[in-house]
Amino acid sequence: MPIFELQFPPDELAALARRFPPMDDAPYLAAGTAARARGHYTRAEFIAVCGWKTARSRPKVALNSERAVADATGRAFATTDEAARMGALLELEGVGVPTASALLYFAFPDAYPVLDVRALDSLGVRSRSQYRVDFWLGYLAACRQLAQRHGIDLRTLDKALWQYSKESAPR
Repeated sequence: MPIFELQFPPDELAALARRFPPMDDAPYLAAGTAARARGHYTRAEFIAVCGWKTARSRPKVALNSERAVADATGRAFATTDEAARMGALLELEGVGVPTASALLYFAFPDAYPVLDVRALDSLGVRSRSQYRVDFWLGYLAACRQLAQRHGIDLRTLDKALWQYSKESAPR
Protein backbone atom coordinates (compact mmCIF):
# COMPACT_ATOMS: atom_id res chain seq x y z
CA MET A 1 0.00 0.00 0.00
CA PRO A 2 1.46 3.38 -0.93
CA ILE A 3 2.11 6.07 1.63
CA PHE A 4 0.03 9.17 0.93
CA GLU A 5 2.11 12.15 2.02
CA LEU A 6 1.64 15.84 1.26
CA GLN A 7 4.36 17.06 -1.10
CA PHE A 8 4.06 20.67 0.09
CA PRO A 9 3.76 22.47 3.43
CA PRO A 10 0.25 22.10 4.92
CA ASP A 11 0.03 25.84 5.57
CA GLU A 12 -0.37 26.23 1.78
CA LEU A 13 -3.59 24.19 1.62
CA ALA A 14 -6.05 27.09 1.87
CA ALA A 15 -4.19 29.33 -0.59
CA LEU A 16 -3.86 26.53 -3.12
CA ALA A 17 -7.57 25.69 -2.84
CA ARG A 18 -8.47 29.36 -3.44
CA ARG A 19 -6.50 29.29 -6.71
CA PHE A 20 -8.43 26.24 -7.97
CA PRO A 21 -10.31 27.21 -11.15
CA PRO A 22 -13.97 28.09 -10.55
CA MET A 23 -16.37 25.37 -11.61
CA ASP A 24 -20.13 25.13 -11.67
CA ASP A 25 -20.65 21.94 -9.70
CA ALA A 26 -24.17 22.96 -8.66
CA PRO A 27 -26.02 20.69 -11.14
CA TYR A 28 -23.96 17.67 -10.06
CA LEU A 29 -24.33 18.45 -6.37
CA ALA A 30 -28.10 18.78 -6.94
CA ALA A 31 -28.12 15.39 -8.70
CA GLY A 32 -26.19 13.85 -5.82
CA THR A 33 -28.49 15.41 -3.23
CA ALA A 34 -31.56 14.09 -5.07
CA ALA A 35 -29.95 10.66 -5.41
CA ARG A 36 -29.09 10.50 -1.71
CA ALA A 37 -32.65 11.52 -0.74
CA ARG A 38 -34.15 8.92 -3.10
CA GLY A 39 -31.63 6.25 -2.16
CA HIS A 40 -30.05 5.84 -5.63
CA TYR A 41 -29.02 7.69 -8.76
CA THR A 42 -31.28 7.77 -11.80
CA ARG A 43 -29.63 6.78 -15.07
CA ALA A 44 -29.60 10.42 -16.24
CA GLU A 45 -27.96 11.63 -13.00
CA PHE A 46 -25.48 8.77 -13.16
CA ILE A 47 -24.47 9.57 -16.75
CA ALA A 48 -24.11 13.28 -15.92
CA VAL A 49 -21.91 12.70 -12.87
CA CYS A 50 -19.78 10.13 -14.67
CA GLY A 51 -19.34 12.61 -17.52
CA TRP A 52 -18.22 15.27 -15.03
CA LYS A 53 -15.37 12.99 -13.98
CA THR A 54 -14.40 11.88 -17.48
CA ALA A 55 -16.18 12.52 -20.75
CA ARG A 56 -14.38 9.50 -22.23
CA SER A 57 -16.56 7.17 -20.16
CA ARG A 58 -19.89 8.39 -21.59
CA PRO A 59 -20.31 5.64 -24.22
CA LYS A 60 -19.61 2.90 -21.68
CA VAL A 61 -21.66 4.33 -18.82
CA ALA A 62 -24.56 4.87 -21.22
CA LEU A 63 -24.73 1.06 -21.60
CA ASN A 64 -26.12 0.78 -18.05
CA SER A 65 -29.87 0.42 -17.76
CA GLU A 66 -32.01 2.45 -15.38
CA ARG A 67 -32.52 -0.70 -13.33
CA ALA A 68 -28.78 -1.50 -13.15
CA VAL A 69 -27.95 2.04 -12.04
CA ALA A 70 -30.71 2.11 -9.41
CA ASP A 71 -29.72 -1.31 -8.11
CA ALA A 72 -25.96 -0.73 -7.85
CA THR A 73 -26.15 2.82 -6.53
CA GLY A 74 -28.95 1.82 -4.15
CA ARG A 75 -26.80 -0.94 -2.67
CA ALA A 76 -23.85 1.45 -2.43
CA PHE A 77 -25.94 4.04 -0.58
CA ALA A 78 -27.55 1.46 1.72
CA THR A 79 -24.31 0.16 3.23
CA THR A 80 -21.79 1.81 5.50
CA ASP A 81 -19.09 -0.71 4.56
CA GLU A 82 -16.71 1.32 2.39
CA ALA A 83 -15.38 -1.68 0.44
CA ALA A 84 -18.92 -2.92 -0.32
CA ARG A 85 -19.99 0.60 -1.26
CA MET A 86 -17.17 0.91 -3.79
CA GLY A 87 -17.66 -2.66 -4.99
CA ALA A 88 -21.32 -2.05 -5.83
CA LEU A 89 -20.43 0.99 -7.95
CA LEU A 90 -17.65 -0.88 -9.76
CA GLU A 91 -20.24 -3.38 -11.04
CA LEU A 92 -21.53 -0.70 -13.42
CA GLU A 93 -20.18 -0.53 -16.98
CA GLY A 94 -17.54 2.17 -17.47
CA VAL A 95 -17.08 2.84 -13.76
CA GLY A 96 -13.63 2.59 -12.23
CA VAL A 97 -12.58 3.78 -8.81
CA PRO A 98 -12.03 7.44 -9.89
CA THR A 99 -15.54 7.69 -11.36
CA ALA A 100 -17.06 5.84 -8.41
CA SER A 101 -15.36 8.35 -6.11
CA ALA A 102 -17.11 11.18 -7.97
CA LEU A 103 -20.47 9.40 -7.62
CA LEU A 104 -19.85 9.14 -3.87
CA TYR A 105 -18.59 12.72 -3.58
CA PHE A 106 -21.65 14.27 -5.21
CA ALA A 107 -24.04 12.15 -3.14
CA PHE A 108 -22.09 12.62 0.12
CA PRO A 109 -19.96 15.76 -0.41
CA ASP A 110 -18.82 16.00 3.21
CA ALA A 111 -17.63 12.40 3.38
CA TYR A 112 -15.67 11.70 0.18
CA PRO A 113 -12.77 13.06 -1.85
CA VAL A 114 -12.53 12.57 -5.61
CA LEU A 115 -9.68 10.29 -6.69
CA ASP A 116 -7.65 12.12 -9.32
CA VAL A 117 -4.17 11.72 -10.81
CA ARG A 118 -3.25 15.28 -9.80
CA ALA A 119 -4.31 14.66 -6.20
CA LEU A 120 -2.25 11.49 -6.15
CA ASP A 121 0.75 13.38 -7.53
CA SER A 122 0.42 15.91 -4.70
CA LEU A 123 0.46 13.03 -2.22
CA GLY A 124 3.61 11.51 -3.71
CA VAL A 125 1.85 8.59 -5.42
CA ARG A 126 2.19 7.75 -9.10
CA SER A 127 -1.10 7.33 -10.91
CA ARG A 128 -2.13 3.97 -12.34
CA SER A 129 -4.38 2.87 -15.15
CA GLN A 130 -6.58 0.94 -12.73
CA TYR A 131 -7.16 1.15 -9.01
CA ARG A 132 -8.19 -1.60 -6.63
CA VAL A 133 -10.67 -1.19 -3.81
CA ASP A 134 -7.91 -1.52 -1.20
CA PHE A 135 -6.05 1.38 -2.83
CA TRP A 136 -9.24 3.46 -2.60
CA LEU A 137 -9.67 2.58 1.07
CA GLY A 138 -6.12 3.75 1.81
CA TYR A 139 -6.61 6.95 -0.17
CA LEU A 140 -9.94 7.64 1.52
CA ALA A 141 -8.45 7.15 5.00
CA ALA A 142 -5.43 9.32 4.17
CA CYS A 143 -7.58 12.17 2.81
CA ARG A 144 -9.94 12.06 5.78
CA GLN A 145 -6.98 12.16 8.17
CA LEU A 146 -5.28 15.03 6.32
CA ALA A 147 -8.48 17.07 6.21
CA GLN A 148 -9.16 16.51 9.89
CA ARG A 149 -5.56 17.17 10.94
CA HIS A 150 -5.47 20.48 9.05
CA GLY A 151 -9.00 21.63 9.86
CA ILE A 152 -10.34 21.69 6.31
CA ASP A 153 -13.12 19.87 4.49
CA LEU A 154 -12.43 17.18 1.91
CA ARG A 155 -13.35 19.35 -1.08
CA THR A 156 -10.88 22.04 0.03
CA LEU A 157 -8.26 19.31 0.28
CA ASP A 158 -9.19 18.01 -3.20
CA LYS A 159 -8.84 21.47 -4.69
CA ALA A 160 -5.52 22.16 -2.97
CA LEU A 161 -4.07 18.82 -4.09
CA TRP A 162 -5.19 19.34 -7.67
CA GLN A 163 -3.92 22.90 -7.77
CA TYR A 164 -0.51 22.06 -6.32
CA SER A 165 0.04 19.42 -9.01
CA LYS A 166 -1.15 21.81 -11.71
CA GLU A 167 1.27 24.50 -10.57
CA SER A 168 4.25 22.27 -9.84
CA ALA A 169 4.08 19.73 -12.65
CA PRO A 170 1.91 20.94 -15.55
CA ARG A 171 0.62 18.05 -17.66
